[in-house]
Amino acid sequence: MRYAEQVSEIINAFSSSPLKMELMDEFYCKGTMEYRTSDKYNSPIEDIYDSCRELDDAAAFLLLGHRGCGKSTELNRMSKRLISEGYHVKTIACGIDLDLLNIVHSDLFILMGEALLQIAKESGCEIRQEILEDILNFWCEKTEIQSLQESESAALGMGISAGNKGIFSGILKVFAEIKTDLKYNEEVRKEYRRKISVRSSEWIRLLRCVSEEIAAGSDGKRPIIIFEDLDKLDPEDAWKVFYNYSAILSGMEFPVIYTFPIALSYDARFSAMESYFVTKTLPMIKIETIEGQPFLEGIDIIKEIVKKRAALKLFEEDVLETLIQYTGGSLRDLFQSINLSAKRANRRDGSTISMEDAARALEELKTSLTKRIEEKEYSFLLNIYKGNKERIEDKKMLLKMLQASVVLEYNGKRWHNVHPLVVKFFKEQGLISDVG
Repeated sequence: MRYAEQVSEIINAFSSSPLKMELMDEFYCKGTMEYRTSDKYNSPIEDIYDSCRELDDAAAFLLLGHRGCGKSTELNRMSKRLISEGYHVKTIACGIDLDLLNIVHSDLFILMGEALLQIAKESGCEIRQEILEDILNFWCEKTEIQSLQESESAALGMGISAGNKGIFSGILKVFAEIKTDLKYNEEVRKEYRRKISVRSSEWIRLLRCVSEEIAAGSDGKRPIIIFEDLDKLDPEDAWKVFYNYSAILSGMEFPVIYTFPIALSYDARFSAMESYFVTKTLPMIKIETIEGQPFLEGIDIIKEIVKKRAALKLFEEDVLETLIQYTGGSLRDLFQSINLSAKRANRRDGSTISMEDAARALEELKTSLTKRIEEKEYSFLLNIYKGNKERIEDKKMLLKMLQASVVLEYNGKRWHNVHPLVVKFFKEQGLISDVG
């Protein structure tokens, strides 16, 4: 990724992937939190950061937020900060390591164990032999263990540690196979899940032992695990993973952060989960007030985010403002629209993104959004647009619309608005008279 000085470079600069830690200094835009929470001293990410550093504080977090609002980038920035202070942080990309359409809570425990062992390996932390043997015995049959011991006999004679090729490297190979099977092998993953289900207390003990070894070698600083992509789960799949297993998922003695679908905070079951997890929400950047007036400070900070990645001269007059206006503060939608606009501009050999480029990109995004709603749902959305932005009684419908990203939630006192492109669609259909 590099700063875009010409249109052809924009696609790379506005990747939908979150900013990696090594790119933070160059591309991260500070100061967005004030325009998310309406208070520059209020930050859900800072709250999690503080808790991760407190030895006796709550260890399990649910981080909510719209897809594309910047959760992953903020978590990566927090991770970089913690790592610089001597903490060991491992982010698990569930969308890569698991099949998000077929996921259960035990999958998370398996990946948690692999992440802790990777931390131990990378930090050079020594893990006691009896712990490693217990982990191996948990997952492998006797014949498999014998084969491993024979192939690693020379390394075993050197002693057991994260830094040699003994049983530790053998365990990591086992986990590499387990991860592959979890995603692709339906029959085998059933057996892995069964082991966790019937021996969960034993596995949790082993996780605790490994985390204690890591902390002992890090001046008492506990390892930190972050689960990404769980906010992309279908609502009912998310409940299957979390609701019946809240106690066990929140019971680790080291900090664990789970991303979580924001729409589910409106489900009655969510209040029960708040008894187990510390819940934090990363709001959207507000670009409009609840009264429907432009929120210029929010618009300006989004311009600063864009300016960090590309020269503003690449956008013709009013083009960037139009893209920001119609994407409603969703950074994911904005970046997608900028990319689509840049592709069109590049194909016509343009040196700048024109208003027509932007209009075509927004039309494509509008089509994608409006495909997610049915005509019978129009009245619900129009009711929000016409002023019912805070007290919405039909929580089931609200959950559905938030999940589809056609309704957006904003900061301070929680209020909602219809995605600007859906509003544009309603105007084109004659359902809203104030055409603009």
